[in-house]
Amino acid sequence: MSGPAAAPPAPSPYLPLFRRYLRQQGLPVTLQREVVADVVFNSREHLSVEEIEARLKARGERIGKATIYRTMEILVRSGLVEDHDFGDGFKRYEHLFGHQPVHEHLVCTSCRAVVEFERPEIARIQDEVAAAHGFLPTRHRLEIYGLCAACQEKGITVEYRGLACPVLEVA
Repeated sequence: MSGPAAAPPAPSPYLPLFRRYLRQQGLPVTLQREVVADVVFNSREHLSVEEIEARLKARGERIGKATIYRTMEILVRSGLVEDHDFGDGFKRYEHLFGHQPVHEHLVCTSCRAVVEFERPEIARIQDEVAAAHGFLPTRHRLEIYGLCAACQEKGITVEYRGLACPVLEVA
């Protein structure tokens, strides 16, 4: 027997922005869309659709994956949420409020942990490279893949699977 559903957190102050976007686009403002958006807006993590669905269930909501996927597409189009593909076969989503305005990601290839960081010199290098090529940058994405400290401490290693020496192998 399961206990009562967890009480939802206070509604996100960002929901009115999502409602306004929906109205501007001529899309219905539905309770299901609002609840999905609220779960994302109340998280500091990079959530998958499965994690969003689990959090909805914990709140006593029964919203299908198709509705979650469609809502996430709308949230990404609105510019309120960003999607990421960290190479694990599905997208993860993060809202763009309260985060560092421009941040990068470290992604552990073992436990899939994602760490955000900001380094001003990355933006400086971006601007210098763009200027040198007469390019006007609008956004960038930097993701560094490897092993986090916790996985390294567990003895997990990375095995190189490429050619040992492609030039010497050619005969």
